[in-house]
Amino acid sequence: MKPLNDNTHPLESLLQQHCPNGVEFKELGELWEKAPKSKIGANQAKNLSKNNGNICFTSGDTHYFVDDYLVNGEYLFLNDGGTADIKYHNGKAYYTDHIFAFTSQKICLKFLYYFLKTQQDYINKFCFQGTGLKNLQKNKLAQIPIPIPPIAIQQKIVEILDAFTELHAELHAELHARRKQYEYYRNKLLSFEELEKRANAIGGGLKLVTLGEIGTFTRGNGLTKADFVEVGVPCIHYGQIHTHYHNYTHSTTSFVSAEKAKKLKKAKYGDLVIAGVSEDKDCVCKAVVYLGKQEACVGGDTFIFSHSQNPKFIGYMFQTENFNTFKHKYAQGAKVLRVHNKQLEKFQIPLPPLKVQNDIVEILDKFDTLTNDLTNGIPAEIEARQKQYEYYRERLLSFKKA
Repeated sequence: MKPLNDNTHPLESLLQQHCPNGVEFKELGELWEKAPKSKIGANQAKNLSKNNGNICFTSGDTHYFVDDYLVNGEYLFLNDGGTADIKYHNGKAYYTDHIFAFTSQKICLKFLYYFLKTQQDYINKFCFQGTGLKNLQKNKLAQIPIPIPPIAIQQKIVEILDAFTELHAELHAELHARRKQYEYYRNKLLSFEELEKRANAIGGGLKLVTLGEIGTFTRGNGLTKADFVEVGVPCIHYGQIHTHYHNYTHSTTSFVSAEKAKKLKKAKYGDLVIAGVSEDKDCVCKAVVYLGKQEACVGGDTFIFSHSQNPKFIGYMFQTENFNTFKHKYAQGAKVLRVHNKQLEKFQIPLPPLKVQNDIVEILDKFDTLTNDLTNGIPAEIEARQKQYEYYRERLLSFKKA
């Protein structure tokens, strides 16, 4: 795509030809045709969503179900309470009583959709009022000035932004496929059969061992978020394992004072730091491999696993289907689930020679970079394309008033 400041760009030519002195603006209320208020409640939508079929817009997720429809054609849907969440749909659709729906015959509706997406911060700030759950003030929304360039320009802008949207969707689809592929190969490469084949190929053996046989578990102690300081000794809080860290880390996001550090258990280079609690069975025992040069303090509800194997190899073992099944079996608790270190010690893994461990880690690291790295992988490409899309959207939808 050529830069938009290039006068040879088709959009620039259209702007110069049709509106060299700016464009007309009208208030949104002059343009919309409001749909009737829905009588479908959120609970009814959830019950109907168990079937597959037509689309239904709610104040939360979009649900799908089979039934008659309330609107058919191009419509915009906006939360009637909470915060602005503008959606465009062309076709049959239900919407619940917490959704404000409207269409227009006076403007390209998808152009209007893209323009209103640039106004979401304004809509949130000035069009939603009240205490607690804020309600949409439609009279204020109606006053938003909307640019009305010639229809050819509206359609050209939609064409450009649709291309960005399609690319974004393709990248997300590729990322999803790559992650499925990564999970498949991770489980295959870490299976007993594959590791045995690789171990035999180099004349080594494969042992089935428990974690308790190859390392030791140490429970963390006494670290809370209130202990964090700007600069000090590295530390890892169990909650951060769920929110801040991926497979491994060379540094920590938090620190404690040297005085506090004297009282805390510490992880050294190569140790796994494991979250012993979670509200989700799939997240309990999430592990991060610590590769920092300086020891890191570790708090309660966290285990340190010390061993002499390839750290990342052991870390990848904590992501297999076998381990997922194992921790589901031993996770206990009502709201908060726990797995105790005595159970973790019993988990069996196939342990090949270090040469095989290193080879497996090298392969899995490449997959991991592709699917999770925010600087080099597909997620980085998605982030870059999103910023590019937002830049062009703001640029394309900024008009001088006639």
